[in-house]
Amino acid sequence: MVEVPGARGAEYGRVFPLLFISAQLLPGGVAATLNSMHPVIVAFLAVAFLRERLSTWRLFWGLVGLAGIGMVVLGPAAALNPLGVLAGLAGAVSMGAGVVLTKKWGRPDYASALGLAGWQLTGAGMMLLVPALLIDGIPPGIDAPAVAGYVWLGVVGTLAAYTVWFAGIRQLPVTPTALLGLLSPLTAAVLGAIIAGEALTLVQMVGFLTALTALAAGQLPSPARRR
Repeated sequence: MVEVPGARGAEYGRVFPLLFISAQLLPGGVAATLNSMHPVIVAFLAVAFLRERLSTWRLFWGLVGLAGIGMVVLGPAAALNPLGVLAGLAGAVSMGAGVVLTKKWGRPDYASALGLAGWQLTGAGMMLLVPALLIDGIPPGIDAPAVAGYVWLGVVGTLAAYTVWFAGIRQLPVTPTALLGLLSPLTAAVLGAIIAGEALTLVQMVGFLTALTALAAGQLPSPARRR
């Protein structure tokens, strides 16, 4: 039986709409923090699907990293919309499931990392095409800047990013790889400071260092395993 990589795009087809729903209903910091929960979710899913032992070491650092991300992106005006929170949590679970299942099923010999990413994203897009047309229809007034934005998001922010991501999942253990997802909100905070001139407070700086420490420590084996 020939396996079609695009058949595994359903998990990622759920991630994107859930992510945007949470981003619309919640402040960006709250949505980013919820999305950063997927390393913790991956630690438990790896036990169920990959028969790995639960690594309390990496689970601990996943929680520390989540706390650090919260210090960076959560503000005093953070509000909690129940539907947005559910969408954010569901998106984190779907992302974690996608990571674990990609590791479990591997990559077919005939498919490159680029092909795997392309087919999965194509499958996800086809799954979302009909609901998007029924709910929103065709976006009106798409001008040149909008086209450039779509090209950037589609080619660089999605296809190129997921190609590198799937290549990394194949080479690295699944739980420490998921911890690298903490870089996403941290990168957004850095770009906000550089491009938009947003100043980082002392609490945000401490959270930034906490998240980076958790990301680095989570790549190492536990002290018991080293002994």
